[in-house]
Amino acid sequence: MLTPKEAEKELELGAGLMPGPWVQHSKSVAVNARMIAEHTDCMDSERAYSMGLMHDIGRREGVKAIMHIIDGYRYMTKLHQPEIARICLTHSFPIQNINTFIGKYDCSEEEKNFLEHYLSAVVYDDYDRLIQLCDAISLPNGACIMEKRLVDVALRHGLPSFTLDKWKAFMNLKKYFDELCHCNIYSLLPNVMENSYESLI
Repeated sequence: MLTPKEAEKELELGAGLMPGPWVQHSKSVAVNARMIAEHTDCMDSERAYSMGLMHDIGRREGVKAIMHIIDGYRYMTKLHQPEIARICLTHSFPIQNINTFIGKYDCSEEEKNFLEHYLSAVVYDDYDRLIQLCDAISLPNGACIMEKRLVDVALRHGLPSFTLDKWKAFMNLKKYFDELCHCNIYSLLPNVMENSYESLI
């Protein structure tokens, strides 16, 4: 797997191709994933950090919706990074159902079928769950309470019919890691309340 330094370099290269808030968001996910992993008894914090940095690496290809996860999968596969390629696909799906993606399906039918089959077959592990969680609590300027991040996404993409089920899935992820860390994960992350106070509009 990419070391943290290698992943940082890849993110820097991606930022050069496609600058944007996704870069700082990726750094935020990575830092938060590392801090949470450090407080478990079963996870490698450096592995979690590299996965966090790379979860949105498909955005290096341009402004895309669901295609960013497929682009990330392909790029990491090209670099012989199957574990990170997997994270690129799973990070948007706390519910293993392709129809719960919030955004446009800007992919071919063949690509959609591939993703649908992949999601139905994969068995999530704690790294899939951790990056999903951190994606849901990480603004570009750092961690915030999950509810704020979920509203942030809703303001940009609307409220499809599966929204409440997806929110519950994210909340269950937080509960899972609270138990794994033996504390409220917000207590591990700096500036959560300060970031949560800032207006989204």
